[in-house]
Amino acid sequence: MATEVQTAERVWPALASIVFVPHSESEYQRLVGLLDALIDVVGEDENHSLASLMEVIGVLIEKYEGEHVPELTTI
Repeated sequence: MATEVQTAERVWPALASIVFVPHSESEYQRLVGLLDALIDVVGEDENHSLASLMEVIGVLIEKYEGEHVPELTTI
């Protein structure tokens, strides 16, 4: 595990501006834009090298929406 942490420590500075928990509308919009770009590249190819990143970004977006976007109610 120490090797993985060392690798993460080395590459994180380059990724921190891409993979983050959004705390504002502008950060949320940045992630949505990134997800859109990833969808354009990855499509439905679950074996694509960026598929996991696309999934992680999607989870971060869902988390933000769950906490900040009111659900629509039907009458």
